[in-house]
Amino acid sequence: MDEHLMERIQRASELLRTTGSWEQCWSQGVTPWDLGDVTPIIAYLVSKNRLPVGKALVPGCGLGRDVVALANPDRHVTGLDISDTAIELARQMASTGPSARWVEFISTDFFTYSPSVQFNLIFDYTFFCALGPSLWPKWGEKMAELLALDGELITIIYPVDGHEGGPPYAVSLELYEKVLHPWGIRNTFFEENTLSPSRRKGREFIARWRKV
Repeated sequence: MDEHLMERIQRASELLRTTGSWEQCWSQGVTPWDLGDVTPIIAYLVSKNRLPVGKALVPGCGLGRDVVALANPDRHVTGLDISDTAIELARQMASTGPSARWVEFISTDFFTYSPSVQFNLIFDYTFFCALGPSLWPKWGEKMAELLALDGELITIIYPVDGHEGGPPYAVSLELYEKVLHPWGIRNTFFEENTLSPSRRKGREFIARWRKV
């Protein structure tokens, strides 16, 4: 990991420790978790047409690149983030693109978000691991509330490395199963993410889940 990235990670950790505010990180431009592009596995799955259509949700969407990548006439996508700055930037970036008519961005708390419809697809990457253990059971309950029957949840399980503290907090398939199984959400696919960004290689797995 390069020195500049390490400095940004340390700065973000300091901001979160002292302010508890993701908005502070976004407003100060200290976002080392942002890949700067569409998540590679999402780009691949979209290109192969291997995703459900209908309504999709990306919680903790940041600048919304994955929201835009997922959107098409058959898949309308909502991006959520607790940061007003992130959502405003996401709206600006998406507004002139070809997918603009099929996306919406909402600045809100995931746990209080209460849409009028459920979602056929939800994508979670670096959201679960940012919340921490005390909120993981509540995350599972909320996912069950938001996901439609037979809908699919796709999670990038990261970081799988057993480190202490966070965010990001170390995670595992078993931790996800513990909070999803009570709500009837079952794992259907699990493997190492071969399209993981280089700095996350070997610490990232893709899991697909179905609500039954």
